[in-house]
Amino acid sequence: MVGFGCRFVPREVSSMNAGFQTGAPTGDHRTKDLIATVSSITNSLMGEVSKVIIGKNENLRRVTVGILSNGNMLLEDFPGLAKTLLANTFARALGCKFKRVQFTPDLLPSDIMGTYMYDQKSGEFKLRAGPLFSNILLADEINRAPPKTQAALLEAMEEKQVTIEGITHKLPAPFVVLATQNPIEQEGTYPLPEAQMDRFLMKMSMGYPDRAEEKAILARRKLRGKDQHDVEQITSPKKVVAMQKALETVHVDPAILSYIVEIVQRTREDHRVVNGASPRASQSLFKSGRAAAAIDGRDYVIPDDIKGIALQIISHRIVMKPEAKIRGITGMHIVRKILSEVPVPVIQQG
Repeated sequence: MVGFGCRFVPREVSSMNAGFQTGAPTGDHRTKDLIATVSSITNSLMGEVSKVIIGKNENLRRVTVGILSNGNMLLEDFPGLAKTLLANTFARALGCKFKRVQFTPDLLPSDIMGTYMYDQKSGEFKLRAGPLFSNILLADEINRAPPKTQAALLEAMEEKQVTIEGITHKLPAPFVVLATQNPIEQEGTYPLPEAQMDRFLMKMSMGYPDRAEEKAILARRKLRGKDQHDVEQITSPKKVVAMQKALETVHVDPAILSYIVEIVQRTREDHRVVNGASPRASQSLFKSGRAAAAIDGRDYVIPDDIKGIALQIISHRIVMKPEAKIRGITGMHIVRKILSEVPVPVIQQG
């Protein structure tokens, strides 16, 4: 478990980032220095966010893994459980541009992508960029928008670009979608199609705080004297991109690759499943395992890095047969059973 008490020291982190190059490493020592930098910054990031989001350290770690993996995340939970606050706080601590879109039945693709407007002064059509042109996009209640608008996110989520009137535009880096949906209010909603669910690196829930955590939330609000939270900027978009590239130096043993493949393959072989996890799930586990290792300060992946995030990465990609759904069996049950059955490889690091 990663400690969340690490405090950000600007001078220290700045000096470490002086050696943060995006090219290939020159040796083992260089790799360890890169990963030590990633670990220091990400633990400072989680420590800063934990001052606002109380008692959800596992979710803070998962979101950090998602950001390092350059992946999109779906938060499904009841209203008022800090989903929007989580996204906004991470964006502020990252120093990233944050945009929020409230998805509604009348929302059009152009409302989120942008459109070309005629500029009378120049006599040319100029792009009026939509909220997609940001670093952290909060797609609030994404299942309330019609399929056409949901589909407008597909290219952005997968390829980090959008095509408007035949012209392709690269989105700012990093670009991460944090989407929310309410599991209880289904009237007037449009369930996300499997193709879009597969583009979310992971799906997670915030959950209710316990008594001690909820009391701590109120105590901090009283001490703060205002509704707004003060968040210190820990890093910058440029450094986030450098950390994402640094993950390429994290070693993944062939036994870990076999472990990932075996887990994903077994989701396709279960008799209760219509469609198992796609190869994108394998790649997501691969990237997330590297991110988890880097957060812990390791330049190699261990089985626990995979097991610790597999439920959130694979479960939402599994389509159950109707009879299994009636019996209350979900993707979570399938993945838990697989993780308990697949032999865990032994990795030896010299």
